[in-house]
Amino acid sequence: MSALPLITHDRPGAVLAYRRGQPISAARFLADAHALAARLPAATHLLNFCSDRYRFAVGLAAGLISGKVSILPSTHTPEVIRHLRAFAPDVFCLSDDAHCPIALPQLLYVDPPSPEDVALSPIDASARIGAVAPFDVPLIDAARLAAYVFTSGSSGTPVPHAKTWGRLVQCVAAEVSRLGAPPMPGCAILGTVPAQHMYGLESTVLLPLLSGAALCAERPFFPADIAAALAALPGPRVLVSTPVHLRALLAAAIALPPLELIVSATALLPANLAREVESRYRAPLLEIYGSTETGQMASRRTALEDRWRLWPGVRLTLGDNHCSAHGGHIARPIALADVLEPSGDEHFLMHGRTADLVNIAGKRSSLAYLNHQLSAIPGVTDAAFFVRDDSEASLAGVTRLGALVVAPRLDAASIIQALRQRIDPVFLPRPLLLVGQLPRNATGKLPQHTLRALTEQAAALQPQLFA
Repeated sequence: MSALPLITHDRPGAVLAYRRGQPISAARFLADAHALAARLPAATHLLNFCSDRYRFAVGLAAGLISGKVSILPSTHTPEVIRHLRAFAPDVFCLSDDAHCPIALPQLLYVDPPSPEDVALSPIDASARIGAVAPFDVPLIDAARLAAYVFTSGSSGTPVPHAKTWGRLVQCVAAEVSRLGAPPMPGCAILGTVPAQHMYGLESTVLLPLLSGAALCAERPFFPADIAAALAALPGPRVLVSTPVHLRALLAAAIALPPLELIVSATALLPANLAREVESRYRAPLLEIYGSTETGQMASRRTALEDRWRLWPGVRLTLGDNHCSAHGGHIARPIALADVLEPSGDEHFLMHGRTADLVNIAGKRSSLAYLNHQLSAIPGVTDAAFFVRDDSEASLAGVTRLGALVVAPRLDAASIIQALRQRIDPVFLPRPLLLVGQLPRNATGKLPQHTLRALTEQAAALQPQLFA
């Protein structure tokens, strides 16, 4: 495994991507990557800020070809950028936005002229594009440092994790083996998650590049945009998304074109939501488990099973206070942030995050479990429990919980009544606050600082609820 191909598409005219429904060939992609590589500055570190997924993929490939390391934070706040400057002082920003707000030296992505700008049928366009340059797929050293991917920062400062090309390829190969139907070559893959996130990088960029499938340049967010982007793609289609986006699709009751597969990650997927998604869209839904530290490492068909199945070669080891993953594409043992219960060598059950465990009056639960029960109440469209650190009881070391709930047609009393049927009364939230929406980021997560700001604002407006 000393050198591995940049892409696995086996002919120049093979469709590697779609933009606005128009095909882009593998030969065009390689020509674009080499053209961009020739324009890159001498610096070693490249922050890839391209929002167009095809341009992001070209930037990633250009970095690999020219020996640069991609820097991929999932957020781009001024604080994060200051942290990146300290981590990689020579970092520059590749962006497809002429008004990019990031305070770093910048290189603007410019689309080179190409035959797809000419009005041709998809078949003729693919042939014209394939004639642009010789089809010579670069080989990348497996040990090459390809990227630093950063944790989301939802619970603190983002932390970098090094990813070599060989480990990334090995992880995606395992994903391909577990996706089942349909065969990946020829599939069009649409993602609703950003390419800079680990899940987005693996499943919406590397998966098509390394399986012969085609990525979609767009990243739709709203249900109508997701439906339109899917309709512009030929079949077979794969949707890579999150529980937040899937719930929004169901709530909007928008029809989607036929799907061969739906993939979900970034947050635990409730089984009832998985079943409803499969029933509505008549496609299997595969949930993926992983982390920035490990990459993807397990999957399950949530509508049918509770147990997760590990990627080939990956194993779990229980320690005194944690569970570690190792083997397969995971180079060294990594402590996981979740409470896992191994079931044989290849399977496990997940019981929530270690940091989410709460103990009240000698009874234990997890915020993930409580969120699952609250979100399962009919009429609740989004919800999040939080540990209160503002009460006298909390200051005395006694845990108190609150909850933020989005439920346009329910009141707090009816939600509490329904919740009493699902959880032990000691875990009932005090208060339960109804809000218009939760401040989730692009991957559906709730960063602690935004959650804290929302609860502080609510406490200032309704102090009696926090007494």
